[in-house]
Amino acid sequence: MSKEAVSKINGLIKEHHEFFGKAIPLIASENIMSKAARLACTCDFQHRYAEGWPGERVYAGCEFLDQVEILCADMAKQYYRAGFADVRPISGVVANLAIYTAMTTPKGKMMAMPIPSGGHISHAPRLAKSTGNAINGTAGAVRGLDVEYLAFDQKEMNLDIDGSAKRIRDFKPELLLFGGSVFLFPHPVKELSAVAKEVGANVAYDGAHVAGLIGSGYFQDPLREGAEAMSFSTHKTFPGPQHGCVITAEAGEWSEKIKAACFPSLLSNHHLHNVAGFAITLAEMLEFGKRYHGQVIKNAKAFAGALAAAGFKPLCEHKGYTASHQVVLDITGLEQSFGLGADIEKALEKAGIIVNRNLLPWDAREGRSYKNPGGVRLGTSEVTRLGMKESDMGAIAEFFKKVIIDKKDPKAIQPDVAAFMAGFTTVKYCFEETKAFEWY
Repeated sequence: MSKEAVSKINGLIKEHHEFFGKAIPLIASENIMSKAARLACTCDFQHRYAEGWPGERVYAGCEFLDQVEILCADMAKQYYRAGFADVRPISGVVANLAIYTAMTTPKGKMMAMPIPSGGHISHAPRLAKSTGNAINGTAGAVRGLDVEYLAFDQKEMNLDIDGSAKRIRDFKPELLLFGGSVFLFPHPVKELSAVAKEVGANVAYDGAHVAGLIGSGYFQDPLREGAEAMSFSTHKTFPGPQHGCVITAEAGEWSEKIKAACFPSLLSNHHLHNVAGFAITLAEMLEFGKRYHGQVIKNAKAFAGALAAAGFKPLCEHKGYTASHQVVLDITGLEQSFGLGADIEKALEKAGIIVNRNLLPWDAREGRSYKNPGGVRLGTSEVTRLGMKESDMGAIAEFFKKVIIDKKDPKAIQPDVAAFMAGFTTVKYCFEETKAFEWY
């Protein structure tokens, strides 16, 4: 059975690659690496240990590992115009935990974006205060933080400055955290950071979704707008391996606390092969990121417009739909004729179009849950790295229309999707363009 299992596993991996090679990948939290970055992630680093800071390791044999990690941190500082970078967190959640550990006391107080409005589960309390239901959010369940939500303007799909300022002054948190999973527009970091300082709060920014946009000079610049630290994962708009990072504007008090939080508090070994892949991708983004991320945003805007023209309802038409890589559809008008978010997600998957259902801020009030919410979240980062431009967004919108509005058999549409994707099989915006879904 053991040998057969190996054959079965390899076969499933091959099938996965073949499936994605014919599919349109529109998950906003995913991207694809270059071959150079993928190869770096398969190197012998994956077998080694390097506890601690470069030059201060607890293990021997780290000479070359250290040099790669130092290069990685130096390029992260250059790309983000930062004074300090810790590239050891193994995910965005661990990067957030490093900030919580450095900037709060156990069972202290934090404020963040509301989870039903697009905040991330790692920002959440252990209990949902409005219902008493356990949600085991990272901030509450792991750090024991008392989390209150900032005020949110559902029409603008952004934090409400005046309402949030009042809540900050009333709650007096230790930490004010910006960022979220639904992230269409820049957060008012400058305005609310000033309020946070009035009550002695620290300020951080979870840039997991928009880290690539920020590094390439788009969206916003949180370290210059009042945030003392920024955490992020490295596989969304930043097209690297699954890993994490924390940066600060200057090396000093916060950088030392973050270093200590990462090791020994949160990490032993830190997935050194992914540090190598992160470093390769940083080099690529320093060279190609401005052009790549500019196209990501252009594609998102074009996609939203094409979907609207096809009969869908992207949020925030009055604001140009988005300033990031994301588009959010309100599909509640199709509830009777087709279904909700989960129904659309499944139908599109049968056609070879990969999206994810997503809560709308008002779903709970209207009796919907994450199991079948009123929204669908879309992202243009991966299709852009495969070479798509604005005109291609219209073609994808037409596939959406055929499946969801025209109600054609998704499986009958799948060959057309595969034929369309045959023109987009190469990873772009890197030093050597190679096939995207090869399995070696």
